[in-house]
Amino acid sequence: MLTQLFQNRKAPDFIAVLSLAHGRSETRRIWCSAALNTYLDFPHVGQVFLIEREVIRKNNGKVSTEVALGMTSRSPDQASPERILELNRGHWTIENRCHYVIDWNFDEDRSRIRTGNGPENISRLRRFAVGVIQFISDGKSSVAQKMQQLNRNTRLVFDYLRMTFNSTQLCLL
Repeated sequence: MLTQLFQNRKAPDFIAVLSLAHGRSETRRIWCSAALNTYLDFPHVGQVFLIEREVIRKNNGKVSTEVALGMTSRSPDQASPERILELNRGHWTIENRCHYVIDWNFDEDRSRIRTGNGPENISRLRRFAVGVIQFISDGKSSVAQKMQQLNRNTRLVFDYLRMTFNSTQLCLL
């Protein structure tokens, strides 16, 4: 249904050109429509959209294209095509700031904890640990760097958590 709506698409509603790191540039185009709102049997549909991502590798000129379809409860008055594109891109912030950090530093994807409440409990402990580490590093070092530092000096862990009688105030490292 959505693919048919956007099959004969003309000029996009909005275009964003980004120069990304890692030797690539990306062009993102979006088409939005509220034409299916009364037709779709889906509650709270504000508009549907199609996003086309075109990535050009700078080192070899290779072009790859990806198309994504979606829908949102935000009406055209509430969210312009530019805003929808921004929200869609911002979705990956969660993946990059949380899930990636936990998987990289704790190797969570290879965890063998599988029964009972174990997986949920250990996941919460990991997220808590990342939150504490991000708080104490104050943006000056990455989670991995701070974990290495704390591994070399376990006394700092107890000092930061104020778990010893003579713990010092939070010191800046």
